[in-house]
Amino acid sequence: MKQAIRIAGAVAVGVGLAWAAPVLAQAAPLQSPPAAPTAVVNKGDTAWMMTSTLLVLMMILPGLALFYGGLTRTKNMLSTMTQIGAVACLAMLIWVMYGYSLAFGPDVTSGFLSNFVSSFDKAFLSGVTSASQSATFTAGVEIPEYVFICFQMTFAAITVALVLGSVVERMKFSAVMAFAAVWLTIVYFPIAHMVWASSGLLFKAGALDFAGGTVVHINAGVSALVASLMLGKRIGYPTTPMPPHSLTLTGVGTGLLWVGWFGFNAGSALEANGSAGLAMINTFVATASAALFWMLAERVRGHKGSALGFCSGIVAGLVAVTPAAGNSGPFGAIVLGAIASIVCFFAVSVLKPRLGYDDALDAFGVHGIGGMIGALGTGIVYAPSLGGPGAADYAMGAKLLVQFEAVITTIIWASIGTVIAIAIAKAVTGLRVTPEVETEGLDIGEHGERAYNI
Repeated sequence: MKQAIRIAGAVAVGVGLAWAAPVLAQAAPLQSPPAAPTAVVNKGDTAWMMTSTLLVLMMILPGLALFYGGLTRTKNMLSTMTQIGAVACLAMLIWVMYGYSLAFGPDVTSGFLSNFVSSFDKAFLSGVTSASQSATFTAGVEIPEYVFICFQMTFAAITVALVLGSVVERMKFSAVMAFAAVWLTIVYFPIAHMVWASSGLLFKAGALDFAGGTVVHINAGVSALVASLMLGKRIGYPTTPMPPHSLTLTGVGTGLLWVGWFGFNAGSALEANGSAGLAMINTFVATASAALFWMLAERVRGHKGSALGFCSGIVAGLVAVTPAAGNSGPFGAIVLGAIASIVCFFAVSVLKPRLGYDDALDAFGVHGIGGMIGALGTGIVYAPSLGGPGAADYAMGAKLLVQFEAVITTIIWASIGTVIAIAIAKAVTGLRVTPEVETEGLDIGEHGERAYNI
């Protein structure tokens, strides 16, 4: 009997609660919506960016060092490689001391420079820890700030190394180091800020530069031309033959550059996503197109298709597709690579001899001219009608004007900054080695060793 009473009571309570639940729910205060998820480090993106950073490092050492070194004469092989490695190391140290702050710190100069001078916001990586993050293009997904710093650091390192292609075989090692320190400070960091920082002048104007057409290639190429003009011609140029001493090493360096360039271009998506995949395929096909069209241009001009032409075409294609890597469809990239290759071929084989400047390894003819073709061409291939990722209402004319402004701004800034940097290096160390050292070779004269002890 008692058990029956307990069961009946439990049933009654349950029925009562069920009847009262809607009333209680109406009377209960509304709960606040759940907080937005905090940004978390994406391990896949982080792993890809660390890999991309190492690929760009491989572009410098050994890629660019072998590519440039093989193009020089035997007596200057080691000096060329040493200069490239040394300025890259210098760039890395300057980057963590104040370069990152100048390039990516908060803007206080109307888009030209960050606030290093006024507040040292990021100088010596102030405030950066293993827990700090750098936002990528996808909201809520980030990578460690240290990884972003390292990735951008390699860009600064290779850009200043590219400039040296015009001044090898005659510039003092001490002058190279002094020039590099000043040039990074007054040329590279401001242009990187203008183009890539969210508060930068050209970034806000809408300039398209996926991986460095202006920041790296036009910047380095124009600076190389100015530096070569200020330094003067090598003894014997252009009457004395100065062929590359090892196209084999140049070929190996070319291959390493192409492989490393996938980190350069696809890594600039800052994520392991479809944009990185687009940059990857474009880096394949634009480069392949450029390599073959350079050799075709040689045949049209009555020459044999050469190994040097093949390597030069590869680099021209890589340069041209850099700003368009994530901003073009594959077929647009193929056309862009072909056009850049042909234009660069004529810049090196026709324009350079006629003007008579001694850009020893054609840094301007390939990187400067190719960067300009790529930057302007990006404004065209970005159009959705040509397979690009632009919106349906894309205004090609307006974008081309922005791209032209970015190219002109980079040319003017790089030219003026390079004149200042060369002048300072000349005042501090002097620019050229003695005629005796230049004749003997910089390997022995500047570093006391030879590339080949035969």
